[in-house]
Amino acid sequence: MERTATCHCGQLRVIVTGEPLRNYVCHCKACQRQSGSVVHSGASWLKSRVRIEGDHKIYARKGDSGFEVRCYFCPNCGSNVYAETDRAPEYCGIPVGCFADPDFPPPTASIWEESMHGWLGLPTVTDHFQRGFLPAPPTDGSR
Repeated sequence: MERTATCHCGQLRVIVTGEPLRNYVCHCKACQRQSGSVVHSGASWLKSRVRIEGDHKIYARKGDSGFEVRCYFCPNCGSNVYAETDRAPEYCGIPVGCFADPDFPPPTASIWEESMHGWLGLPTVTDHFQRGFLPAPPTDGSR
């Protein structure tokens, strides 16, 4: 199975193969500011299952985890389309909204819940992390 994530103008595309290793939501304040929303919804794939097409720019910052996070965005429309981190350099994280697919699998993990908005419900989440790190997803695709 292939899925394509795109920026708003369609110039930057990320094509992924197979199911994501993990679907998650992040409530950290940096993700809230970056996404312009109360929560960031993302999915991770091994980089070997990711193909990138189009021009991008990079914004690098230190995450709440202490590791560098690099966000790749479209230089035309500014949409953030994928990210990588020094904590798990073999993975690529993609905002679920870039797929614009209402049938995308729901999140099962919620991280940095100490910054979560109290009114937000998470009925599909089974793994909750108040302050800790999201463990690296398994490489065998079992989750």
